[in-house]
Amino acid sequence: MPGQRTAPRPVQRETVSKLIVKYVMSFIEGVGRDQQTLFPEVLDDYIPADHPVRFIDAYVDSLDLAMLGFDRATAADTGRPGYDPADLLKLYVYGYVGGICSSRKLERETVRNIEVLWLIRKLHPDFKTIAEFRRKNIAAMPALFREFTILCKKLDLFGAELVAIDGSKFRAVNSKKRNYSRPMLEEILQAVDERITNYLQRTEAADRTDAEAAGAEIDRSEELKRLKGRATEVRSMLAELDATGETQISLTDRDSRTMKVRVGTDVCYNAQTAVDEKYKLIVAAEVTNEPTDRNWLSRMAVEAKQAVGAESLAVVADKGYSSAREVEACLEANITPYLPKPETSANKALGLFTKNDFRYDAERDLYVCPAGQELTFRHAAHEQGRDIRYYRTYACRHCPLRPRCTRNTQSRRISRSANEHVLEQMNKRVAAHPEILRRRKAIVEHPFGTIKRWMNQAYFLTRGLNSVRGEFSLSALAYNLKRVLSIVGVPALLAAIA
Repeated sequence: MPGQRTAPRPVQRETVSKLIVKYVMSFIEGVGRDQQTLFPEVLDDYIPADHPVRFIDAYVDSLDLAMLGFDRATAADTGRPGYDPADLLKLYVYGYVGGICSSRKLERETVRNIEVLWLIRKLHPDFKTIAEFRRKNIAAMPALFREFTILCKKLDLFGAELVAIDGSKFRAVNSKKRNYSRPMLEEILQAVDERITNYLQRTEAADRTDAEAAGAEIDRSEELKRLKGRATEVRSMLAELDATGETQISLTDRDSRTMKVRVGTDVCYNAQTAVDEKYKLIVAAEVTNEPTDRNWLSRMAVEAKQAVGAESLAVVADKGYSSAREVEACLEANITPYLPKPETSANKALGLFTKNDFRYDAERDLYVCPAGQELTFRHAAHEQGRDIRYYRTYACRHCPLRPRCTRNTQSRRISRSANEHVLEQMNKRVAAHPEILRRRKAIVEHPFGTIKRWMNQAYFLTRGLNSVRGEFSLSALAYNLKRVLSIVGVPALLAAIA
């Protein structure tokens, strides 16, 4: 009816429930892209006082780059101004600590990473400039690494009592397809020569038939030219192996070598580290293209002893370093090595007595076999750079233990190096302190795992042995820097270099 008030429409209970659910289940909303924002007045306000990048900045500024061997550490009086090497070094140290090693990736960080913008003061060098800096100054990186170990020593971060030594394979800039061993080259050359011979025989037969077949010879002349070129290339590589005395050749990175890795083989370098037990810090770092660790125990141990500044030192390594000559060199340098004894005898796999089952009588200079027979000295020889003495007995033919001792029906021979007594003495030390060998992995495997996995540096970006040595020194410096920042903290480090 006119003038009559209409009753309000009741709100449905279902609609209210949906509104409540929508309100409760909403997401956190960001700020609108068209909203004006007042940023801090200075870039320095973005970086906290205890941020690690502040230490990188202060530490590089405290270095004498000219003394360390960096190129253009002093600005030239004439010409176009260049980038300060300190700024590019800060960029590289920051990148390697954060797992950013590529020059192109570092270039991208200079325009989007607020920490890098602060570190190098909004400089934007291109990737070529960044890569060129590393190439020119790669030889100065080992000195830079050693300079940081001096700071670690100043902060009393080295125990200087026990150091663990180990090696690990890092992939080189060289594919397996561009690495050749001598047998592989000889096999390729034989196959190419056979193909050339077969080709010439086919074309000669075609020349005797008809002109149509002769036309095919002209069409296939490029194949003959290619085969001859390949044969010439292979012969030149074999000649290079003869001149250098090497067993293999790599075409992309000439110094890299094929090495055994965890699964199969790869073209690698062998990185060596000596790690102090106290805080798992690297005190010495080297790189070699030797596939084994056998010749690197004394060198790494001496470098570690000098780095920690100790009068005497104990070192532990795995059985790959076992060498009487290397152990003897360590003892002469007042370094006590602890290595497990390797089992090199093939008799163990055959179930026969090994050299360990024979007792050496030093006074009489002979061996006594398990049956009580004496193996006396017969002759000496110089083999593979070692003086070796040989001992033999001919009592085996009637010995009841011969089936368990040797496959030779007449005699058994034992060899002994001239300095094998140092290994025997070391075995007694290891037997008296087996816990040292058990601590080895906990000390030395940590840095390699961090560098390869956390820092994504399981491969090299540079070529040549000298270059990869410098690059690995930068990786080792980055690892130590991460550890020290975690252990000491930024304020204490800044105070140490003030």
